Amino acid sequence: MSRRLLLIRFVVVLTSILGLNYVVWRWLFSVNWDAWWIAVPLVLAETYSLVDSLLFGLGMWRLKERDTPAPPGPGLTVDVFVATYNEPIDLVMTTARAAKAISYPHETWILDDGNRPEMRAAAEAEGIGWITRSAEWAGMPRHAKAGNLNNALLTTEGEFLLILDADMIPEPEILDHTLGFFTDERMALVQTPQYFTNVPEDDPLGSQAPLFYGPIQQGKDGWNSAFFCGSNAVIRREALMQLGVSRYVGEVEVGVHRALKTARAVLRSARRTLEPDETEAREALDAILHEIGCSRRELARGGALFDVTYTFQKRVAAIRRGLVAADLEALQADLAVIAELEGIGADPDLALATVDESVLLQMAHRDWSPLGAVETVQALVNAIDVDRGDEAQAVMPMATISVTEDMATCMRLHTLGWRSAYHDEVLATGLAPEDLQTMLTQRLRWAQGTVQVLFKENPLTQRGLTLAQRLMYFSTMWSYLSGFAALVYIAAPVIYLTLGVLPVNALSTEFFVRLIPFLIINQLLFFVVADGRKTWRGQQYSLALFPVWIASFTTAFGNVFLGRSLDFAVTPKTKREPTGPAWHLIRPQLWAMGLLVGALVAGSVRMATGQANIPGSLFNMVWVVFDLLIFSVIIKAARYRGYVAPSEPAPTTVSVGPTHQGAP
Repeated sequence: MSRRLLLIRFVVVLTSILGLNYVVWRWLFSVNWDAWWIAVPLVLAETYSLVDSLLFGLGMWRLKERDTPAPPGPGLTVDVFVATYNEPIDLVMTTARAAKAISYPHETWILDDGNRPEMRAAAEAEGIGWITRSAEWAGMPRHAKAGNLNNALLTTEGEFLLILDADMIPEPEILDHTLGFFTDERMALVQTPQYFTNVPEDDPLGSQAPLFYGPIQQGKDGWNSAFFCGSNAVIRREALMQLGVSRYVGEVEVGVHRALKTARAVLRSARRTLEPDETEAREALDAILHEIGCSRRELARGGALFDVTYTFQKRVAAIRRGLVAADLEALQADLAVIAELEGIGADPDLALATVDESVLLQMAHRDWSPLGAVETVQALVNAIDVDRGDEAQAVMPMATISVTEDMATCMRLHTLGWRSAYHDEVLATGLAPEDLQTMLTQRLRWAQGTVQVLFKENPLTQRGLTLAQRLMYFSTMWSYLSGFAALVYIAAPVIYLTLGVLPVNALSTEFFVRLIPFLIINQLLFFVVADGRKTWRGQQYSLALFPVWIASFTTAFGNVFLGRSLDFAVTPKTKREPTGPAWHLIRPQLWAMGLLVGALVAGSVRMATGQANIPGSLFNMVWVVFDLLIFSVIIKAARYRGYVAPSEPAPTTVSVGPTHQGAP
C-alpha cells in the first residue's frame, strides 16, 4: 500500500470520527426547538453534508492508480464512433481525421444523427464511414445519443468500440494505451479523462473537473464502479450486447408474468358475478383460467416467451369467438377500460412491465362482464409485445431511461458482473462551453440524467451490485441534492444576523470545539486526495449552481413520476457572440448574494447598537464572507467572454459602460 493511500485512509477515519461526533451531538443536544423552522433544516443540511463526506471518504479508501497496460496484441477489431447531431462539419471532420489516424488498426465511423448529405459527402471523401438512423426509426422514439449509438451497434461488427463526442480529438495512441486492459475477459469498459483545450488557467466555468477525472473516478475504480462518461471510453461489444439482450428478455418476462397474474384475477372476479344458469360463460372463463395455469407452468419450466404468449393468445381468441355477451350494457363500460389498456402497447413510456401495480390491481378487482373479462385478458397479453413494435430495435444495449445514457448503461453492466477501469491519462482533448448559458445547459442535462436514473433504477436496490458499488453510484446521485442544503446554508446566517434567531441552543465552546476541527480536517481530506490538483473551483460550483441542482431534481421528478416531458439539449460546440454579462442567467445567485451582503450590514448595526451577541455575530459574518467568496465564481462566469489562446492577442474593445469586460 502506498504512503499516499495510507495518509488518505488516516484522514478519512479522522474526518468520519469528527463528523459523526459533531452531527450526533447536534441532533441530541444543540437543536433550538423554539426556532425549529430553521433549526431542523440546518441540522438536516449538516447531516446531508456529513453523509456526502462519508461517501466521498469511502470512495477514496481504495483509490486505484493504474499504470499503462502492456500493448494490445494484433488482430483485435475496433470501431471508432464519432457521435454527432448538429455540430459544424469542420469540427466533426477534425475529430474524424484524428480518429482515422489512431495507430492501432480500426474502422472509423461518423454517427450522423442529423442525417446531413454534406456530412456524408465529407466523410466519404476521406474514406471515413458514415452511419445514420435506419428506416426503422421513422416515427419511433429516438432516445437522443443513446439511440444513435444503439443504431450503430447493429450496423457494425468490431469487438471493441471507442466512443468519442464530436469535439473530442483522440491521440494516436489512445487504443494502444487502453486495449491492454481487456486481457481481463470480464473487463467491459475503460474510461479515460475528458480534458478541454479551450479553458483559461483560472477556469471560470469550472470545466476541467480535475477532482472527478482523477481521484473520484480512481476511487470508484478501486470498488469496481468507475463509470462511463459518454466519451473517451473503450467498451467491449460483447458486454453491451449481453446487456441489451438480458434487458430485453427481463422486461418481456416481467410483462408476461404481470399480464398473466392480472388476467387470472380479472377472470376470477368475473366468475364470482355469474348467475347459476350462465354455464357457457363459466366454462369459457374456466377454460381460460386453465390456459393461464398452463402458460405459467410452461414459463417456469423455461419455455420460450414467444411460443408461450403466441399459443395463449390463439387459445383465448378461439374461446372469445365462441362466447356471446349476455349483458351488452355492461360490455360497453368494459370497452372503455380495455381501450385504455390497448393503448399501453402503443406508448413507449407505458410498457406493461413498468405500469404501476396499483393500476393493475384496480383492474383485477373491478366488476367485469364475462365477455369484458375475456376481452381484457386478450388485451393484457397483446400488450406484451415480444417483438417490441413500439421501438425501432428490440434490443437496446445503451440505456434509454434518461437524457444521458452513460451512467445507467455502466451500472447495468456492473449488475451483470462485468468490470470497468479508469485510466488516468489524457488521451483525447475536446472543447468546453465558452459561455455561461451553454455551461448551465450542459450541467442541467448531466444532473437531470443522473437524477432520472436515481428515480428509475435506484442503485441501492439493484440486484447484482455489491454494497460498495451501490454506494459509489448512489454517492454521485446524492451529490446533486446539494442544492437544497445550499438554500439552508444561505438562509441560516442571514436569519441570525438580521433577526437574531439562533438555530442552535448556544454558540458555546463545545459547539466550536466540535465544528471547527471537523471543517478543517474535511478540507485537509480534499487537499490530500487532490495531490496538487486544483479542486477549489469545483467546490465553488457545488454551491454556486444550487438553482441548477434544484431544477434538475424537480424536473426529473416531474418527468419520472408525473409524465412531464424533459427535452434533450445537445451542448452547443460553437462559441456564442458576446453580448455583455449574462446577469439574467444568475438571478437566484444575485439575490442570494444581496441577502448575504444585507445580512452583513444588519449584523454590523446590531453589534454596534448592542443588540447582538458578538461571538455569534462574528462567526456568522465569517460564514457569510465564505459564502460570498464561493459565489464570486458565478460573477466571473457571467462576465466571461470566451477563451483567447495565449499566443493570440486579446481583441480590442471599446468600453461604453461599467458592465463591459474584456476576456480574463
